[in-house]
Amino acid sequence: MQEFIYYHPKGLDFPISDTILVTNNLNEIQNKSFLISNTNLIPSELTAREIDFYIKNTKDSLSQKINNVSALYEIAATKYDYAQDISFTQEISKDILLIANNKEDYDNFIASTLNDDFNLFYIKEDILKSISGHIGNLSIVVDDEGKDVTLNVSQIVWFDAKEEGIKQSGTFDPGKSSLDEVIKTLKENINSYSYKKYTTYDKTICQYNERREEICSKCEEVCPSVAIVKHDETKTLEFSQIDCHGCGGCISVCPSGALDYAPSSRESLFELSKFYKNKHPLIIPSKMELENLNVELKEDVLPFAIDGEKFLHEGTLLTLLQMSGSQVIFYSDFISKGTGDAIRILNDIYQKKYSKDAILLASNEEELKEALEKISFIENSYFNFNQESLKKREVFSHRLQKIVGEDDLGIVTTGEHIHYGRVKVNQDKCTLCLVCVGSCNVDALSADATDNTLRINPSLCTACGYCEVSCPEADCLTIERDVIQLEPTWFKENILAHDTLFACVECGKEFATTKSIQKIASQMAPIFSSDPVKERSLYCCADCKPKIMMQNYFDQKNQGLNNAR
Repeated sequence: MQEFIYYHPKGLDFPISDTILVTNNLNEIQNKSFLISNTNLIPSELTAREIDFYIKNTKDSLSQKINNVSALYEIAATKYDYAQDISFTQEISKDILLIANNKEDYDNFIASTLNDDFNLFYIKEDILKSISGHIGNLSIVVDDEGKDVTLNVSQIVWFDAKEEGIKQSGTFDPGKSSLDEVIKTLKENINSYSYKKYTTYDKTICQYNERREEICSKCEEVCPSVAIVKHDETKTLEFSQIDCHGCGGCISVCPSGALDYAPSSRESLFELSKFYKNKHPLIIPSKMELENLNVELKEDVLPFAIDGEKFLHEGTLLTLLQMSGSQVIFYSDFISKGTGDAIRILNDIYQKKYSKDAILLASNEEELKEALEKISFIENSYFNFNQESLKKREVFSHRLQKIVGEDDLGIVTTGEHIHYGRVKVNQDKCTLCLVCVGSCNVDALSADATDNTLRINPSLCTACGYCEVSCPEADCLTIERDVIQLEPTWFKENILAHDTLFACVECGKEFATTKSIQKIASQMAPIFSSDPVKERSLYCCADCKPKIMMQNYFDQKNQGLNNAR
């Protein structure tokens, strides 16, 4: 079976690999489907529009062009193989709620539909109390003369929709497009509605999940819909894939990497980046128009097509930068909060090391032309290693360490949506209870039993602050927030505190840190000062403590009996 096909009415004026079927006649391929096509005119699993864009605009030599066209098909196939964006369908009934405050909007809607198009419910906005659920299964509570009444519908048409309507899947505002467009969408949804899984979630490293205090909920804050809901009582997150727009904004602000982008995960992007060695990557989100874009792609510029425009973060961007050995162009008319912070951080780092920006931004055709003229390879910036199974912070740490080497490049500040930092400990107050280690789910904090030390790898720290609020000692642990120190010790385990082990005064077994015993003894010794045995028990292990207490009890009992005689 042929997996790759190229179609154009005029065919191609240069040869390409025989792994790609070339046709200029759609009739020749009727009732056939393919894995990768250059056009949506042909049934395929994935349409790679960037292929025609490259062929039309590239200035590569003929041999480069032949190789790069094959590479673009292989890139698309790799993207398809690694994608985890499973498709689902949702049944949509004809039940529609119309929310309109004036009769004109109501009359216009009725006039634009046939009687049997929809089962219509109508209310004015002032009686609306709440909306819940999702497209295909929406529950609307309204105030009916002082009583709550629930309406169950599949879709909502809301003229001049408020925020709760705009964020809700299945709600459409004719003012945002047109009434005709909304009615067309309503009918298409009833006929067939499908959606994809856009996010994957690892709750074990989530910095919100089941924590005693709210430390992080960035994903919920940036979500433009109701796809992510946090439950404050249980400190858990609820994800609704049907409500997700697939923008990926939550991915780029997730500090630990608990969230990943299903269409293009970290692992997928690592595999895709391998194709860009000695190439200039041009990142193009799927929403950007390519068909009428006329720019000159100088030699070695190769498109890097992505789905959402907001999911790229400092780890994935640095992977592409180092795997290509080049600056990267990001062509998008919108940069998300997380991706924007990541680009600024990487540009600051590259300026300090290479005196060049890492990412060149272009929001329109003119800016893209300027970026294409500027883009260049960065000497000695290529770096590859096997990053499979590593967490988001670990990938970035390892790659950044390669840039820093043995240099001291100073400090880079992080931002509002991406945080790095360094834990500091007053070791005079630290008892090595290790509560902070247990609270850190990115493995930045650790304990070493060989020398009884508490350690920090600053390059992994998200500066979330959970260790700070968990520490039982006053004024013991603090965090220097929003800094990355570009020097070698930033990537190594630094000792925060150390202690000796205390030996039981009875059996000699080491059972606790010296500072912890001293702390307990300083608090309890005054209370036990009248009883030498109890006071001694403060310095005993768990096995010896009850022994000396019981022995003391029997000794006192026997002494009492002897005295009685």
